[in-house]
Amino acid sequence: MNLKNSCILIIDDDTDVLTAVRLLLKTEVKEVVTEKNPENIRWLLSKQTFDVILLDMNFTSSINTGNEGLFWLKKIKEFGSDASVIMITAYGDIDLAVRSLKEGASDFVVKPWHNEKLIEAIKSTLKVKGKLSSNISLNTTPVIGKELIGESDAMNDIFLKIEKIAPTDANILILGENGTGKDLIARAIHQNSLRADKPFIKVDLGALTESIFESELFGHKKGSFTGAAEDRAGRFEAANGGTLFLDEIGNISLQQQIKLLSVLQNRQVTRVGSNDSVNIDIRLICATNLPLGELANENRFRKDLIYRINTVEIVVPPLRKRDDDIILLAKHFAHIYANKYLKPEPVFDTKAIEKMKQYLFPGNVRELQYTMERAVIMSEGEQLTASDLIFSPIESSLPKDAEPLELNLSALEKNTILKVIEKHNGNISRAAKELGLTRTALYRRLSKYDI
Repeated sequence: MNLKNSCILIIDDDTDVLTAVRLLLKTEVKEVVTEKNPENIRWLLSKQTFDVILLDMNFTSSINTGNEGLFWLKKIKEFGSDASVIMITAYGDIDLAVRSLKEGASDFVVKPWHNEKLIEAIKSTLKVKGKLSSNISLNTTPVIGKELIGESDAMNDIFLKIEKIAPTDANILILGENGTGKDLIARAIHQNSLRADKPFIKVDLGALTESIFESELFGHKKGSFTGAAEDRAGRFEAANGGTLFLDEIGNISLQQQIKLLSVLQNRQVTRVGSNDSVNIDIRLICATNLPLGELANENRFRKDLIYRINTVEIVVPPLRKRDDDIILLAKHFAHIYANKYLKPEPVFDTKAIEKMKQYLFPGNVRELQYTMERAVIMSEGEQLTASDLIFSPIESSLPKDAEPLELNLSALEKNTILKVIEKHNGNISRAAKELGLTRTALYRRLSKYDI
């Protein structure tokens, strides 16, 4: 659908916002309708058909739910409108805005926004709407990827987020320990985006030294430094039109952060040794193994850069919090390596399954993958036994005077479970939720520790 032919409804109780958006869009779209009172939504929808609705998250109306935006989003759906809804939110309400994606919103924009960003959000939403009307449905289950699998509650939440955010151009920050599959999630977002037929460029920022940072990312001109034998485009230019995935972004210096922020703000790169800027059009995905709390330390990371890269965040849980996925992943990897090494696909005996369930996998999915490769190579028959499973000595190495890792963590885990259950007066559902476990996984631990 063309922006020029679209009808837009803006609902916000801030007159300044309504005026600003109306002035911005009046020459860009067919018609702009503004409304201060969300209680008039039903009447407006009965009189006219809208292509996109811009809906504020917070109102001072007679409806006071604490999250009025979600309330009115549901009402719009109940009224039978097929308009796409873009939520307008403040940065502090981003978690609520992400929840709105689950409730059926198409996208959200964060106040204050850049005008071109708002227009691009509307354009992207109309593109998705156009594809839906052409029977290319983006609401069906997305093709997440052959290796990004799971059936735990945590992974199902991630799959839902990918489905909702992939068609947008929102910047994504993926948080998680090493080996949890952040790379696969970034690729899945790209594969399910409107840029899927464009380049996906990955950059491991942790591997870039200070001296080559600018050259690798922004490119260089011939002769701009020793060894620059020819003009070369950087990763930003290589990703133009597609997705740029900056892995380990938490490792870059403050000086590098300033340079990166400038490019992201201006959407232009200047090659080393050149005075000419090149416009870029990318979808940005970043990842780090640092907790968000550490990134928020301004001695380590600029807050304005965090805001820039973190429109939506995806937190990937460690494998030890995904009990329901361990055996599923193990069988998946066993199948892959049995085919690779021309061996029969193995069957797991009960002791092998129990051994995997009790192990904490400090190296996460990556460690499980290598464990299964070794097991398939070394196994003698069609059955994998507990003795075939040799966990990584790299991950489990300890100082000589340290108590075994399993005992340390087991005691810590048992005490934590006891405290959380006591806190919730024995309510297993609430305790499991706080611990980040399913009820089934918590019951297994209760049995394991004789609680």
